[in-house]
Amino acid sequence: MAHVNGSHHVTLSVGPAQEDVDFHVDTLGMRFIKRTVLFDGSLPIYHLYYSNANGDPSAVVTTFPFRQAGLRGRRGTNQAREVHLAVPSGSLDYWQQRLTSRGVEVESADVLDRRRLLFHHPCGIEYAMVGVDDDPREGYTGGGVPAEYAIHGIHGVGVHVANPENMVEFLSDSFYGKGLVEEGDRVVHQVGRPGEGGQVELVVNRTDDPGTWRYGEGTIHHFAWNAETLENQDALKFEIEGVGYTDISELKDRKYFKSVYVRTPGGALFELAVTHAEGGWTCDESPKELGSAFQLPEQFEDRRTELLDQLEPIRVSGEG
Repeated sequence: MAHVNGSHHVTLSVGPAQEDVDFHVDTLGMRFIKRTVLFDGSLPIYHLYYSNANGDPSAVVTTFPFRQAGLRGRRGTNQAREVHLAVPSGSLDYWQQRLTSRGVEVESADVLDRRRLLFHHPCGIEYAMVGVDDDPREGYTGGGVPAEYAIHGIHGVGVHVANPENMVEFLSDSFYGKGLVEEGDRVVHQVGRPGEGGQVELVVNRTDDPGTWRYGEGTIHHFAWNAETLENQDALKFEIEGVGYTDISELKDRKYFKSVYVRTPGGALFELAVTHAEGGWTCDESPKELGSAFQLPEQFEDRRTELLDQLEPIRVSGEG
């Protein structure tokens, strides 16, 4: 039977590359695991990857820094809007102090009867930290955040919709989601196993205009789910198409994983991802060397010098 195992990664369109690296590595203490480029189109754009200690599926945030290209997005309704990160229960006071000390404005809020911290990426994308009990994923301590506070990985995503009904149907029927709670303007579903970053919060938003779906600084581009195997990914695609959601892509090879993309009825772009059996993140770098070199797929290797000349230089803390 087809299934979804939880999240795989979330991909954002952000501003300057160095600003993004500083935010995820220096402020959030995440592990920098890959620097490569956007595979689609001809415009050279970095694709940067950050994770927990082990780069687990459900623990990776990836970004396209679009400031250099001058492409800006518009946050609104009918799009994914909020990145939710899971941190250890009891760590929120630490994170409030750490974020504030680094110039990040933080709001402590009670959402769904649970405290969370609300803040923004420098480009404006909304983030939330949620305290989670008994999360088996290992936080990264190499960025200076102690293990008892370090980010486990993705908790989920907030998708803003004008009306939630079609999205609820899609999550329940095509992504095997289970309704958890409906409170105020939020309808929450769990997709996949608990503890693997699969909580979707549908936020009813009839105030904002629709947000952009294309690449553009300041927006979430897509949220990826762990399909686990190519056979399961194919079965999910067949089922989704079979009930009429035909705005779905063919299989795309992203070097580290293989992907199929589907536009949801709530506007957010979802991806079904399968990590490559031939090593995943370590197919071109050893586990200790992740993120240290500029990696390219074979079809771009003959453009390496050109791409490096056009892309802004970036430096990661701890590098020589």
